Amino acid sequence: MNRELKRVVFVIMAMFVSLMISTSTIQVLAADDLGRDPRNVRSVYDSYKTQRGSILVDGTPIAFSEASDNNFRFLRVYESQMYSAITGFFSFYQGATGLESAMNSFLTGKNSSQFFEQVNALLSGNPVTGASVELTIDPEVQKVAWDALGKLKGAVVALDPTTGNIIAMVSKPGFDANKLAVHDGITSGNNYAELLADANSPLVNKAISGSLYAPGSVFKVLVAAAAIESGKYTADSMLPNPAKFKLPGTNTFIQNSGEGKCGGRATVSIADALKLSCNIPFAQLGIELGQNAIREQAEKFGFGKTVDIPLRSTASVYPKNMDDAQTAMSAFGQFDVRVTPLQIAMMSAAIANNGKIMKPNLIENVVSANLSSLFAPSPQEFASPISQSTADAVRKMMIEAVERGVSSNARIDGITVAGKTGTAQNGEDDPYTLWFTGFAPADNPRVVVAVVIEDGGGRGQAGRGNTLAAPVAKKVMQAVLRK
Repeated sequence: MNRELKRVVFVIMAMFVSLMISTSTIQVLAADDLGRDPRNVRSVYDSYKTQRGSILVDGTPIAFSEASDNNFRFLRVYESQMYSAITGFFSFYQGATGLESAMNSFLTGKNSSQFFEQVNALLSGNPVTGASVELTIDPEVQKVAWDALGKLKGAVVALDPTTGNIIAMVSKPGFDANKLAVHDGITSGNNYAELLADANSPLVNKAISGSLYAPGSVFKVLVAAAAIESGKYTADSMLPNPAKFKLPGTNTFIQNSGEGKCGGRATVSIADALKLSCNIPFAQLGIELGQNAIREQAEKFGFGKTVDIPLRSTASVYPKNMDDAQTAMSAFGQFDVRVTPLQIAMMSAAIANNGKIMKPNLIENVVSANLSSLFAPSPQEFASPISQSTADAVRKMMIEAVERGVSSNARIDGITVAGKTGTAQNGEDDPYTLWFTGFAPADNPRVVVAVVIEDGGGRGQAGRGNTLAAPVAKKVMQAVLRK
């Protein structure tokens, strides 16, 4: 073979190898990206050939697929913005979020538990119909929570402490998922860009994720529990109660919210300090306990862990490597302590449920197209962060906080309510973050609630947890107790 012919053969072989590599790259490595590319018309249409399962609340669809008169065949429809934080959205162009993402394998009929339906579809030539997902949400309580927040920005979580089932989960402002589900890519993209640019973060489920919140005085519940769990303190242990307190190693003084002695005496019990929400006694208690003891207790409650409900929550944070001044601030929910409303609800659930936290859960049942149950979660213990005796002691403190303390706006006639408000400072001139967490009836709890309100509820630094967050929680608890 002469030199020229060898060159031709070499070039042809190189071209053949290049073609094989290119084809393999397209078929294997780039397949997912190409499948999601909105310019791939066949892939766009194929993704809508299957009738996606519905998401149900009390048997009523809140997200479902309806027949479409275009090549997509099905259009995803959403009933109400008050569920948008839970359902998320399903859009070919923008992807999927919320339960549309977390439960996607069931909703599309591709979960391993739907194997026989997949085989039947393959043999018959018909597409698989997705399974329906039934939620634990109570529609009446959900609407009360949504309406109670009104135009306020923030979130509400309500759950059953004995099962962990989530009764209500609201995040405001919400969004209209239908604007993202539209089949027109340009319209969907423009709507998505508008929502992303909104400073109020409507696409974020603030109950479980996003920019975490300073908890303020609701964190005192955890510190009180840590003190009693240490064995060194009881609810009646006395703490120094000066009108001002200089943070160790600094020239900074802190005060109680009333800018005087909390209760007017030189000392105050832990129980009264929680009832009256005294910052200075808790700051000193935090230093005495030490950051490690508080952190260990926080981690037992779930800090530092993500929780799949099956929506994934962001882990709450209790900071490390603090000095005494920072530890003092952290003991009343300031410095860099950051939480989700779900975490605060879990904290209160431990108090309500004799020291045990049941794993929070949104899923009641997953039902196939032939009405067989594919997945029905059973109540599952998440953690036992405190003893029953500690839970009882803190419960009594929280009852006092509502009946005779600073959390009075959560009172319900004829019902004993346990609770704690919080008013967390942010930047020097920034509006406060407002809180309430608690449960009712206190002696046999049916509902635990956590409420957070952003931007001082529109009142800047004049907003207070007892003024705005406690009344929201009261309405939610009443809605549950009416049933």
